[in-house]
Amino acid sequence: MKIGFEVHQQINTKRKMYCNCPTNYQEVPPNTNICPICTGMPGAKPLPPNQKAVEAAVEIALMLGCEIITGQTIYIQRKHYDYPDLPSGYQRTSLPIASGGNLQGVRIREIHLEEDPGQYDPTTGTVDYNRSGIPLVEIVTEPDMKSPEEARKFLRALVRVLEYTGKVRPEAGGAMRADVNISLEGGGRVEVKNINSVKGAYRALKFEIIRQKERLKKGLAVKRETRAFLESQMVTVPMRAKEMEEDYRYIPDPDIFPLILEEAWVKKIREKMAEPPHLREKRLMEKYKISAATAELIVSERELADLYEAVASEVDPKLAANWFKTRLKKVLNYMKLRAADVKFTPAQLAALLRMVGENRVTPEQGELILRELARNPDDPEKIMRELGLIPIKTTELVAAIDRVITENPKAVEDYLRGKDEAINFLTGKVLRLTRGRADPREITKLLLTKIKSHRN
Repeated sequence: MKIGFEVHQQINTKRKMYCNCPTNYQEVPPNTNICPICTGMPGAKPLPPNQKAVEAAVEIALMLGCEIITGQTIYIQRKHYDYPDLPSGYQRTSLPIASGGNLQGVRIREIHLEEDPGQYDPTTGTVDYNRSGIPLVEIVTEPDMKSPEEARKFLRALVRVLEYTGKVRPEAGGAMRADVNISLEGGGRVEVKNINSVKGAYRALKFEIIRQKERLKKGLAVKRETRAFLESQMVTVPMRAKEMEEDYRYIPDPDIFPLILEEAWVKKIREKMAEPPHLREKRLMEKYKISAATAELIVSERELADLYEAVASEVDPKLAANWFKTRLKKVLNYMKLRAADVKFTPAQLAALLRMVGENRVTPEQGELILRELARNPDDPEKIMRELGLIPIKTTELVAAIDRVITENPKAVEDYLRGKDEAINFLTGKVLRLTRGRADPREITKLLLTKIKSHRN
């Protein structure tokens, strides 16, 4: 089994690739953000390539460990094919701007700059050209993946790298589209289009593997073709025979000067770009002595990793890592927040973790403070007082435990008879009596001591 991808990701720029039309195509009525250039009107001449888009594509290539092609002429080519969403009859795509990268053991063959076509609705026969001309980066891999699971893992890692750059549109809404190439031994290479999510790619591969295996088992040919993935039905259907390179009749676009990327310019981009997440993950493991699973979770969002490193510089990195993996992630998921959305500062979170580390609040109380901190950033000490989480005095806790033991003799007897769950019941009673101000672990410890002393 051989699996490879051609991933197309929209670059987040304010104007299109070869004209000055805005790129907010999802926020306006159909055919609003258009001009003679992006609708392919006769005589309309494209502007020079959008420099912000070129910079973004170079940065993405560097993040993937690619070698940028510098000092050479990179032509913008016309890729000819007839489809209603392509008004000029060709799509502009560059020769490779980079090659030779690697991610998750998958080789990156080459990276191109492209322009997005419009949006054609075959049901109604209408076309919306608002999207036509939006800058794309195309990432072409070698067929190095051997299973749908490997392919899914790679795509997730790629999406994370793209998000780290801050130069692409969110994956949702069709900003990322993947073409999957898959072949089984003895069959032709099949390309599956119309995939716009990691989940969709996984499902398309699962179906296509079953379909191809069944044909080969029956002695039928698996022909070289292009198929479409119907996500609603989770099946692939034939589109057309697979095009050969010659079918596109590539020619350099005579209206656009070619690109020549200078080494000094690429060096500046390299110096300013973010640390790639897969490299940052390894560094966090080595620097802070945290597990691979924890490091992977922390680098899942660039802002989350930034927050962790800022907090880890002030408190025990392992305590911080444990909180990020468990309680912080739990609170953010509960509140439907991403790390980029949080308003509290690293100093405020570090102050809370110091309170936990010094046993001034229990981990459970700390989580309550963290929730409030996420809603209304403030001094954790102040939030603690407002929530009534002032630490309980030992004498008050002992008195509460004595009362619970006295008032619940049956539960005490059950525990002594070997029903271990009874101790959880008694701990809960003490927690309610102390209004959650005591550490449940300390309560359980004192309860066991008291009960054993009563029995003796």
